[in-house]
Amino acid sequence: MAKFGFYFDASACSGCKTCQIACQDKNDLPVGIRFRRIYEICGATWRQDDQNTWVPEIAAYNISVACNHCEDAPCVKACPTQAMYKDDNGIVAVDPKKCIGCRYCEWACPYGAPQYNKKLGIMQKCDLCRDYLADGKVPVCLSSCPMRALDFGPLDELQKRYGNQTTLYPLPDGDLVGAGWVIKSHPAETKAKELSARIINPEEVKNG
Repeated sequence: MAKFGFYFDASACSGCKTCQIACQDKNDLPVGIRFRRIYEICGATWRQDDQNTWVPEIAAYNISVACNHCEDAPCVKACPTQAMYKDDNGIVAVDPKKCIGCRYCEWACPYGAPQYNKKLGIMQKCDLCRDYLADGKVPVCLSSCPMRALDFGPLDELQKRYGNQTTLYPLPDGDLVGAGWVIKSHPAETKAKELSARIINPEEVKNG
């Protein structure tokens, strides 16, 4: 079976959060749970130019992040009840009948993808809209993106089309866990590193 994954073009993302909202609506998620989150990255400083004028230097972009359905998924390894598992398409999913809500998977995941539903007492996460895939449709985040910053399909085809990059500053190194996505960097990434840019909306993107 093909292993599915996402492609994300940071240079195209406007940070509109349409993908995030569409995901929340499709999955009927409660307040505080977001299977897809938009990280706002920004770094800034002041520098003197040749005319001794102080001018601002800014690097900013957005990153749309969901579960990356990693090849070496830390969440699956950390789950004590085998509620977190991978199916034949490489999709990492949660069996609600086995989940005890211990949150070990959340703590193990470098992307914070599994999220705790307080009302249900279990973990939930992106499953690539498996019900849509079964009907021949694409994930709702992809179809809702007005900037076409997202793509989806068999991971090997995405890699042939877009390359093998899995890391974008300041996210963790995707190669360490075999992250199932491909990224196109934003032109400001190098400058962002120089400015030690950070996530400026941490309260918004943290797990509920």
